[in-house]
Amino acid sequence: MRNTWRTRRRNPRTTAGSLAPGRCRSVFFRALSLVTLALLCLGPAGAQDKPKKGQPQMRTLTGIVISADGKPVPRATVLLENTKTKQIVSFYSQPDGSYFFHELSPDVDYKVSARLEDDVSSPHTLSSFDSKRETVINLKLDKKKDK
Repeated sequence: MRNTWRTRRRNPRTTAGSLAPGRCRSVFFRALSLVTLALLCLGPAGAQDKPKKGQPQMRTLTGIVISADGKPVPRATVLLENTKTKQIVSFYSQPDGSYFFHELSPDVDYKVSARLEDDVSSPHTLSSFDSKRETVINLKLDKKKDK
């Protein structure tokens, strides 16, 4: 007696784990349509860099921290305070003395200052009335005054 399961030819459309040629195309097109749908959904998300009409544009603050003798100061701590929430964000100046803060709200005033050991700069204000998208404020470090 022969075992019929060994001698029987396997039909690729009914074999578990394999895809028939017709089904292969349908899975491919289903996957392709899902990828296309995902790209269409993500497309508008990438375009949100441009604000819509009536929506305020974000601002950028850059500058250079310089010492009393006019040389750039690397690794100085630059402090940015949101005057509305009192939240303070810090940033170390780059080797060339530069610093930057991106995506600042145009509806908020900010105070910016710098310090390095005993040297501090006077605080400067970035006003909400300043309509420029990019503002440059250079900070000059002076010796801390004793009280």
